[in-house]
Amino acid sequence: MKYRARVTVSGRVQGVNFRRHTESKAEQLGVKGWVRNLPDSRVEGCFEGDETAVKSLVEWCRTGPAFAKVETLELKEEPFTGEFEEFRIRY
Repeated sequence: MKYRARVTVSGRVQGVNFRRHTESKAEQLGVKGWVRNLPDSRVEGCFEGDETAVKSLVEWCRTGPAFAKVETLELKEEPFTGEFEEFRIRY
């Protein structure tokens, strides 16, 4: 089943390679979409793909890479669109 999730992660999530590690994990799982830093020090991502893979990526984001300290993760399920051809870091 195809699935789409948007996450907003807060805590110490910028300056710790969160986006790069998210991109790498997404590619491992075959998830498409994007991740970006927000001006308020949070990280936002939009993930699409197989439901199990997307949920695995969301769960990974609850901890993030080694130097991150995730305080909260907001999850919003959205209708699957199939609009993404790859996973990218947005700037």
